[in-house]
Amino acid sequence: MRQTIPLGRVLGIPIGLDYSWFLIFALLTWTLAVGYYPAEFRHWPVAQYWIVGALTAVIMFASVLLHELGHSVVALRYKIPVRNITLFIFGGVAQIGAEPPSASAEFWIALAGPAVSFGLAVLFRLLQSVSGAFAPLLALATYLAYINGTLALFNLIPGFPLDGGRVFRAIVWGVTHNLRRATLLAANVGRVVAFLFIIAGVWQILSGDFGNGLWITFIGWFLENAASAQVHEQAAHDLLADRKVAEVMNRSYADIPSDATLQYLVDEHILGAGRRCFMVTHDGEPVGLLTVHNIKEVPQAEWPVTSVAQVMIPMSQVKRVQPDAELWTALEEMDRDGVNQLPVMVEGCCYGMLSREDVISYMRTRRELGI
Repeated sequence: MRQTIPLGRVLGIPIGLDYSWFLIFALLTWTLAVGYYPAEFRHWPVAQYWIVGALTAVIMFASVLLHELGHSVVALRYKIPVRNITLFIFGGVAQIGAEPPSASAEFWIALAGPAVSFGLAVLFRLLQSVSGAFAPLLALATYLAYINGTLALFNLIPGFPLDGGRVFRAIVWGVTHNLRRATLLAANVGRVVAFLFIIAGVWQILSGDFGNGLWITFIGWFLENAASAQVHEQAAHDLLADRKVAEVMNRSYADIPSDATLQYLVDEHILGAGRRCFMVTHDGEPVGLLTVHNIKEVPQAEWPVTSVAQVMIPMSQVKRVQPDAELWTALEEMDRDGVNQLPVMVEGCCYGMLSREDVISYMRTRRELGI
């Protein structure tokens, strides 16, 4: 995940702004100020076109945020955590922390976003009818009513990962009682929809409408990648189903005394042995965890005089997992917490280290052996 600009929290959910948002904000503002508004509302001052265009773009993304909050509120009602909401070049995405517990939960969570967008379309349509002769308000309300209605309809296309694809998955899940089958079917339908977008976009480009054709092709490419990722995720889940952490964890992890210097650690263990994660001990007891990422935060000139105890993550803050935990659950926890490894511990004793690389190597080996 790329870094995002934090905007605060709504209902306890972190809201972030991806850097790609600035590109689409500038493009949308320019399109409205130079093309749409001058064609629909003549004789405005040039500055007014730009001000109304920028304001429209901001409110449009606020509408997208409300769309994602619609998903999030229903997810929270089903006790499903929501990690964050990010606004980016294609609109917004709510990171739901777990699969819905049932087909009905999936159905209502997926439907909540388009319902909010339809409600906003109606709200702006009412505002349009009462705006009277105040042209800027009329222009803004007209465009936002249109764009929210379009957003709702577009998201109801039955192709995963669009909301309509999730509604479709919920229906198939409810009928078959098989989440895996429903997910693969919805994802593959999503890939078909994505290829149709790409074909339509290429056709428009060849017909001379380069701008719209390129944008539609780009959206199709994005949807195809997202649907393919869901297929790959399901394949990974199948490979790791019913596997335990103890089957994959690396038992030959390194213990480092808390008074060792970073320079010693880099020379002897990182460059010398290729290790990247260490359990820090004091009098034989684990007191913290240290990774290459922690070392990189310290200027190299200070490595000879900085101890690992000064840089480590204290044990009280270290996420950990037990040997008998489900491997897929542990992988989801790493993803949720944004870490690349978890110590495998029982009652304060470390039995090994589980890393993403270990999991990837395990999956690759199972595939090679045809298991």
